[in-house]
Amino acid sequence: MKVCIIGGGLVGLALARVLALKEISVDILSDRNINKYKIDRTIGISNSNIKYFNENIENIEKILWDVNNIKVYTENFLNNEILNFENTNENIFSIVKNYELYEILNKNLKKNKFVKYKKDMNYENLLKEKYKLIINCNPSHQITKKFFSNKLEKKYNSYAYTTLINHKKIYENNTAVQIFTNNGPIAFLPISNTQTSVVYSLRVKSSKKETNVKDLIKKFNPNYKIISINDISRFELISSNLRNYYKGNILAFGDLLHKIHPLAGQGFNMCLRDIKLLSKIIDNKMNIGLDLDNSVCYEFQKNIKDKNFIFSMGIDLIYELFNFESKFKTQLISKSINMIGKNKSINSFFKKFADSGLRI
Repeated sequence: MKVCIIGGGLVGLALARVLALKEISVDILSDRNINKYKIDRTIGISNSNIKYFNENIENIEKILWDVNNIKVYTENFLNNEILNFENTNENIFSIVKNYELYEILNKNLKKNKFVKYKKDMNYENLLKEKYKLIINCNPSHQITKKFFSNKLEKKYNSYAYTTLINHKKIYENNTAVQIFTNNGPIAFLPISNTQTSVVYSLRVKSSKKETNVKDLIKKFNPNYKIISINDISRFELISSNLRNYYKGNILAFGDLLHKIHPLAGQGFNMCLRDIKLLSKIIDNKMNIGLDLDNSVCYEFQKNIKDKNFIFSMGIDLIYELFNFESKFKTQLISKSINMIGKNKSINSFFKKFADSGLRI
């Protein structure tokens, strides 16, 4: 049996690796080049997803930087953390550079006998290949415009600014810091003893407005002795949820299904949970001798669509709560969350929710 994956990004490559390990032939349609992943882009992967990745996709321990503490502040409550998630027994999540993860997956897939890289095809040529499943991870593909344009979308009137700060060595740089500023959330995510990734989701009135993000990073810098700040990249922030996940044997996947605000670093984690479920459905089919067909797509949507939507709305609610607080310059929400977060059971629930989504 043969499966086609459209798109050679991280999600497409991770999924291709999962399928190849089941000895399913996979064609990857992509013109992606590793240089498209800029050095400043990083992703956070939850502890449960790291375990899954290492055991079922590829061992990536050598490129991970572990985080065992998360501190959350607001600009109006800056002197006291409103939430503290610490785990002394194991890491809460890990940070990895996008291009390093891509390089490992791409290198190993190119040596895999079940995987072939091909140039992209239009819809008519794809049909001629008679793939059992077509999994589309490419938002600009013809198939996307044809079948997967109907979605719930929200624009935040914000841009995410990403960069790396180089600072003096910190012996244990293992604490992530999230600050909900009055202009949007900023996250400091350690990636080594001398470098920390920064993601600032900054609200702007115009896409052409110039903002001195480096000055803002210095303003909210928690404790780093900054030596330099790398060039800054930015992208527009939009959340979206696809209304229909599939058409026949064509399944939308990755960011096509769901985009969320980066404040909680859950975008890639949602995709990995999707991969887990899709892998399980395929295993069930193969174990009883059934062929792969559009029933795989149907079962996937049935089991995950509502959960993905609820999780996405939960992230959006967090953003809007702190947005409300910044607009009215009140400490009410911060103080309330601070009190709730001190409850061990609730604190533990928040950590499990971030680690496993709605599959806890």
